Amino acid sequence: MKQDDCAPWLALYATGGCHLCEQADTLIRAVATVAFRTVEIADDEDLLERYGVRIPVLRRLDTGEELNWPFDAAAVRRLTLDRS
Repeated sequence: MKQDDCAPWLALYATGGCHLCEQADTLIRAVATVAFRTVEIADDEDLLERYGVRIPVLRRLDTGEELNWPFDAAAVRRLTLDRS
């Protein structure tokens, strides 16, 4: 099953003022061929507990597969391959 082309395929879990999160955002924008959204973890206690020491984390929304930082362009490309 394919996701709607307009719907985000990926979520970048991040927080403001995180230079690693900014680096991850720049990398994803440069290489991802699918939509993504940034999720601010500081606004949600559960997300903060889950991702607080791991950010930035890139998560594929349909499968739940995650990439922990540091990740590179090749890893982002592999994550976005349609496996459905």
